[in-house]
Amino acid sequence: MERRRVVVTGMGVVSPLGTGLDKTWDAILKGKSAGGMITLFDASEFAVRIAAEVTDFDPADWMEAKDARRFARFVQFAHAASTMAIEQAGFKDGGYDPLRTGVLVGSGIGGLEKIEEQKEKLMEFGPRKMSPFFIPSEIINIASGYISMQFNLKGPNSAVVTACSTGNHALGDAMNIIRRGDADIMVCGGSEACVSPLAVGGFAAMHATSRRNDDPATASRPFDVSRDGFLMGEGAGIFVLEELEHAKKRGAKIYAEIVGYGMTSDAFHYTAPDETGDGPARVMKTAIADAGITIDDIDYVNAHGTATPVGDPIEVKAIKTVFGERAYKIPVSSTKSMTGHLLGAAGGLESAISVLSLVHQVIPQTINLNDPDPLCDLDFVPEGPRKGKYDYILTNSFGFGGTNSCLIYKKYSQ
Repeated sequence: MERRRVVVTGMGVVSPLGTGLDKTWDAILKGKSAGGMITLFDASEFAVRIAAEVTDFDPADWMEAKDARRFARFVQFAHAASTMAIEQAGFKDGGYDPLRTGVLVGSGIGGLEKIEEQKEKLMEFGPRKMSPFFIPSEIINIASGYISMQFNLKGPNSAVVTACSTGNHALGDAMNIIRRGDADIMVCGGSEACVSPLAVGGFAAMHATSRRNDDPATASRPFDVSRDGFLMGEGAGIFVLEELEHAKKRGAKIYAEIVGYGMTSDAFHYTAPDETGDGPARVMKTAIADAGITIDDIDYVNAHGTATPVGDPIEVKAIKTVFGERAYKIPVSSTKSMTGHLLGAAGGLESAISVLSLVHQVIPQTINLNDPDPLCDLDFVPEGPRKGKYDYILTNSFGFGGTNSCLIYKKYSQ
């Protein structure tokens, strides 16, 4: 049976660089950093006091006040980004079959701030003061559930929880749902909002996050010899994916085609990546094979590139394993240098940036790369955005538990 083609007809983002595609893309092209001091809670006693927060978001702009109070911040972000994506796809006033339209939005951690809030109430006032909305306000699949209720989407409804691979897995799984004919339209991606005491303290205890508290704008330094960990970010990246003929029939604007998806496991360690880079290499090979193309077709790699001392060289090694000598000719950049690391939302945001790169035929730079690590010797586009001819873009996401994901987007053509 011929496999159905899947295209991108809508995108929405809430990012530390700005709410909405235009704000985020403009900041990406200008090489802005979203790093700053934490304002969402008092971090003065923490070893890490910096993050990439979303600073221009008001949930009241996107949902009723009672819902804004009830639901965790990651749900607020997911709904806002979904609303943007649905409107961009031309579905503001409906026009879709609810039974053939589904939702698959994931998160790496979910509503951690609600857990902290209710634990404090429990300890101070006892169990009778706990909110009856506590559990449904913070569970990860409530984002998909809330979106489905707001837009009457009665098709497949699920959630992905695969740490920092979540966004890519949600998009890839949604693509496959459409490919096999279980839906015509999927609202999908990732959302994260865990700049909170438990998460910031927990990642700091692991020494996973940057401690460049004196200069947060330069804290995220992928591939640089002085990198010391990732800069935690928050936000959401949500897509409307649609079966090609369905989109064409209604005259939809098509931004790109999603053509390849890979998922693998390191089966090595619960936090550390396999030093051989085997899992990331296999996931890229799998996505390339799924797309029906060769390594010579890939024009740009949007790297996972978190700026951890261990992770960056391993991804570089994996890229070299896959592409051989051609690895030195393919531009590779990490937009986390600007946005910070959005954990479960990273894949959604970076997919949106990748699609916009295809639309505008310009790829983003890696900022804060002043002294490249000798082990990281590829073309990381440090000089600024680069115009060119880009037909296929590969984007990586890897997560704790050894989970790896890779997507490939193609410039749309009939």
